Amino acid sequence: MTSAAPQRYIVVEGPIGVGKTSLARRLAEKLDAALVLERAGENPFLERFYRNPRAGALPAQLHFLFQRAQQQAALNQQDLFTAVRVADYLFEKDRLFARLTLDAAEFDLYGQIEARLAIDAPRPDLVIYLQAPVDILLERIAKRRIAHEQLIERGYLQSLNEAYAQFFHDYTAAPLLIVNAAAIDPIANNTDFEELYAAVIRVRKGRQYFNPMRHRAI
Repeated sequence: MTSAAPQRYIVVEGPIGVGKTSLARRLAEKLDAALVLERAGENPFLERFYRNPRAGALPAQLHFLFQRAQQQAALNQQDLFTAVRVADYLFEKDRLFARLTLDAAEFDLYGQIEARLAIDAPRPDLVIYLQAPVDILLERIAKRRIAHEQLIERGYLQSLNEAYAQFFHDYTAAPLLIVNAAAIDPIANNTDFEELYAAVIRVRKGRQYFNPMRHRAI
């Protein structure tokens, strides 16, 4: 279903389990947009990382870095003004994960490789940051039953949630819509989706928040 939107490149972000890929898919359908996904399922080191973070962090992170760098290069080769695109990740979040999962020496190596790749990621017209407490994330991760995600520890998810909150507290590179995703379901609930979509197309600059009135007492 095609629908007008002022933004040509929209990014949906947030911690594991918050629903960013599902929302990106629905927004892309609404906007008749091209969908850009990070393809986490193609990372052969991800299960190793969740089983043994110290042993699996570096190869998992480098795989994501190369994969995302290739995708961003492809985006830059296309004309971002001829079509709407919706992505389920912001390239800058790669470094967020690297800081969280790598030790000092590994992070230094990661930084050297990233610098050599000279990645010129396109700037989003809007970033949608989905927030939810750890208990909600764990519940949603359990429900979607992706095998390697069931290995995720609560402590790691808590650290990740805090890292996202700090990252977006300081984020000014693009207009930002911060969404309380704990009490809404924009995938299964059409009213939630349409209210969120209306908020999305209103954002032109700065930082805005989405928290529907009917959910504030929940």
